[in-house]
Amino acid sequence: MSGWVGQPAAVYCRVSSARDEDQTGVDRQERLCREVADRLGLVIAVGCVFVDNNRSAWQRRRRRPGWDALLSAIRGGGVGHVIVYHPDRLMRQPRDLEELLTLSDEHDITLHGQANRRDLSDPDDRFFLRIEVAHACRSSDDTSRRLRDALEDRARDGRPHTSARRPYGYASDARTVIEAEALVLREMFARYLDGATPREIAEALNARGAPAAGGGLWHPGSVRRMLRSRHVTGIRVFRGEEFGEGDWPAIIDRGTWAEVQDRSAYRASAHVYRSSRFYVLRGLVVCKKCGTHMSGSRGKAPSYLCTRRNELGPTRCTRRIHAPMLEGFVTDAAVELLTHLDVTGAPTVATALSEQDETAIAADEHELAELKDMWTHRELSTREYRQMRKTVEDRITTLRRKTIVRPTVEVLAGLVGPHARACWDQLAAQGEWQRLNAVLRFLFAAVIIDEHRGKSGTFDYSRIDIEPNPL
Repeated sequence: MSGWVGQPAAVYCRVSSARDEDQTGVDRQERLCREVADRLGLVIAVGCVFVDNNRSAWQRRRRRPGWDALLSAIRGGGVGHVIVYHPDRLMRQPRDLEELLTLSDEHDITLHGQANRRDLSDPDDRFFLRIEVAHACRSSDDTSRRLRDALEDRARDGRPHTSARRPYGYASDARTVIEAEALVLREMFARYLDGATPREIAEALNARGAPAAGGGLWHPGSVRRMLRSRHVTGIRVFRGEEFGEGDWPAIIDRGTWAEVQDRSAYRASAHVYRSSRFYVLRGLVVCKKCGTHMSGSRGKAPSYLCTRRNELGPTRCTRRIHAPMLEGFVTDAAVELLTHLDVTGAPTVATALSEQDETAIAADEHELAELKDMWTHRELSTREYRQMRKTVEDRITTLRRKTIVRPTVEVLAGLVGPHARACWDQLAAQGEWQRLNAVLRFLFAAVIIDEHRGKSGTFDYSRIDIEPNPL
């Protein structure tokens, strides 16, 4: 040991968790490491106290600036000793140890702890250190597994996930509804169904001083996150997967939420259009040959073109249809439907399931119960259970979509009755194309375009097939 006197050393301190800027854990480690250096006669090099506060050494993708700086100091040849409170403060992954051992082969590093030391050039010390790190890694893996199991149990019971950041609309317990924020959420969903874009919604909320989550301003991105949030409709999500019904009150009813998700798939804000013309049937026109959507053209002759027009080979499709004529035809059909549509006393509409569908859902729900029982008794692994459950739940979801309650009044407000044509023309004159597009998507599931069979230079109305939504 006497040969070490005056040799440069580095100190490394780390704690996995720290609240706020509390440095007590790492400060204590540094004090103990300095005592070790004094006892051995080592000199801590200038700038060679490396700290990773609130940093996990077990998480494989978590960056540790202090650890990276330590390795850089070793590569630079400025230190021959590393002092830590315990080796598991330095690393909890075998690959980190191997990286340190590789550097030690080049720079002859000795690792010192409060209770022992390891000469990284000694085969026996390397062997024992590998065992210690493997044990630390196993301990972290066990802790992580127990935490994941606890979180999964919480999700299975329908209890909300709580974190430092509360979900907008709810208190910190993720259960108690904050009514002022709930009103904002309901307005947000209603305006979106009326055709407003996320940017327009954000600007309106900011203009009247309604604070976003965290008290800041609303942005289009934050509005989109709220519109996608499954927590607001009472759906429990675990690792990005729907886990079932939550045990907290929903702010947005399931039908409105589902309608918004369908709309968002086709909203103009999700696509980039370079044409100054608004294609009011966007998201609705479908090529019968390809089964894909037809998008608006960017040229001087406005048309709906099959999206496979730019493909090469046999899949290429050049089907097109004149936009103004098609839009006028579909608009006439929509106005005719709105003129005679009766929504008196029926703020929503839904489709009843057939007896066959009800029987299928009951059978699938029984299968879900059996799968859960098998998982509880460890007859299925968690991965197998999730995969099998998702298959069954997808079948149930497909059937239940037929009974989704659709928010008729909110979408069709002011457009139903004998004055439907005048109201429609007024919205068109005002440039309310998003609103009209939302109404058309509510009324119709698709506008299917077949091949042209008429004379060249004429418009063939027979190629148009309008598929209505159930009303």
